[in-house]
Amino acid sequence: MKREGLRAERKRPFRPRTTKAGTNPVPNLLLKTPSVKAPNKVWVADITYVRTEEGWLYVAAVMDLYSRRIVGWHAADHMRSSLTERALDQALRLRRPRVGLIHHSDQGFQYGSAAYRTLLARWSAQRSMSRKASCFDNATMEAFWSSLKNELIYPQGPASRRQTVGSLFEYIEVYYNRRRLHSSLGYRSPDQFEKRRIR
Repeated sequence: MKREGLRAERKRPFRPRTTKAGTNPVPNLLLKTPSVKAPNKVWVADITYVRTEEGWLYVAAVMDLYSRRIVGWHAADHMRSSLTERALDQALRLRRPRVGLIHHSDQGFQYGSAAYRTLLARWSAQRSMSRKASCFDNATMEAFWSSLKNELIYPQGPASRRQTVGSLFEYIEVYYNRRRLHSSLGYRSPDQFEKRRIR
């Protein structure tokens, strides 16, 4: 092949697209927002995917930018708007934010759906979206996905969807929110960082 100037064409691994542009983009409010000084002032949201023995599992999460705490999340075998709606609904019911919350996401259709916008409007939350094709606008969520995959998903390898959801619960609710230390939080966990503010 070398002598004849030929080379094999490598098949690119399939990776699902989690961002399909919606029709209701809004400006990026985080570009003009100073550092967050309290919980429930700025939330960021995103979707990722995880390989399982039964196919892809899609995970939506909502993070409080103040403490890096995951305040809502949901996993499913699809990327329909109900995936993100359930994660947001969990966050709103558990945290009950006051008027003025900024909710930031990418421009995916899930975040511009009528149901999603209605949920945010019900709590008088302001919508904010990343600029097109700019992952840096939501870097904190990207860092969370990287931690989750490097610390949980890749080491354990593919499992069933049910087992993977159980592992996600243990990682997010038991380890990440309560025990995992963050240098940006003074080497405290999100839970410790929030409790320290209350004292």
